[in-house]
Amino acid sequence: MTSLLRGPRRALVLLASAALLTLGTAATTTADPGASIVSRTPGTGRSLDITVHSPSMQRDIALQVLRPADTRTPAPTLYLLNGAGGGEDAASWSAQTDVAGFFADKHVNVVIPLEGAFSYYTDWQQPDTGLAEKLGNNGRNMWATFLTEELPPVVDAAFGTTGANAIAGISMAATSVLDLTIRAPELYRAAAAYSGCAMTSDPLGQAFVTLVVSLGGADSENMWGPVGGPGWQEHDPYLQAHRLPDIPMYISSGSGLPGRHDTATSPRLHGDQKMLWNQLLVGGGIEAAADYCTRALQQRTHELGRTDIVFDLRPSGTHSWGYWEDDLHRSWPLLGAALGA
Repeated sequence: MTSLLRGPRRALVLLASAALLTLGTAATTTADPGASIVSRTPGTGRSLDITVHSPSMQRDIALQVLRPADTRTPAPTLYLLNGAGGGEDAASWSAQTDVAGFFADKHVNVVIPLEGAFSYYTDWQQPDTGLAEKLGNNGRNMWATFLTEELPPVVDAAFGTTGANAIAGISMAATSVLDLTIRAPELYRAAAAYSGCAMTSDPLGQAFVTLVVSLGGADSENMWGPVGGPGWQEHDPYLQAHRLPDIPMYISSGSGLPGRHDTATSPRLHGDQKMLWNQLLVGGGIEAAADYCTRALQQRTHELGRTDIVFDLRPSGTHSWGYWEDDLHRSWPLLGAALGA
């Protein structure tokens, strides 16, 4: 075990400079009387920019919604989470991938939160003044409540959905996806987690989470309490693997070694050698750590007898958008089948 941890621990040093490379019967929910759409603005193509008031966070939250071509027939919903930047910067699904084009011919609503940076999309125990200052909000983070209780009924009512939901996310939010399915096991029909670390309460995971949260100027103890305490264990999908719902899941990671998207000709790198070396060295180290976590989760779920989880462990690939676009494409057949899309 010590030899396995040595490489990932080195990768944590790299994390601080690169986390922003990243964010049956349908369940029924009852809308909070204060949760509602407060603005709706047409975007490009079939995209809508909306804001939804969150009673738990006492503020309005920005989201992007990609609508299907046929809006007269009810469609299911995929909640797609950004990474550490929360969609509040250029490291987002819309800016870095073909998400709009990919879903153009698919009968599904895609809902992408455009806030939540450094939050792990979880309910924080205390407001955080550092994160409030960094992001210009009130420091209240009740993302699990918003995503699982407040938002789905608002989306269902506004867009006439089927009530069937799935969820997917990258990096920081890949960890969140697994935690959210444990919190709301009846809400989602399928889930996908790309390049995350499910082990949040062991020394490796604690360091990983603390570094990401600190990039937002926040105190991780405001999130889950004292480091290593029961709050951290409660939100550790590896420790809580027995509570993962019996739904199809797709969980992926790369080895950290250079792959097909790690060249100067990659359209996201624009021939920039500095960006390439950052992706190779920093992104490679982070992905190696994520791969360690993912392989440990694979072993744990195998011990639990789970047969409905697809682990896509790539022999190469860094912590970068080209691979997450690939992951979205590869996981869609699983997600779409579960949704009936």
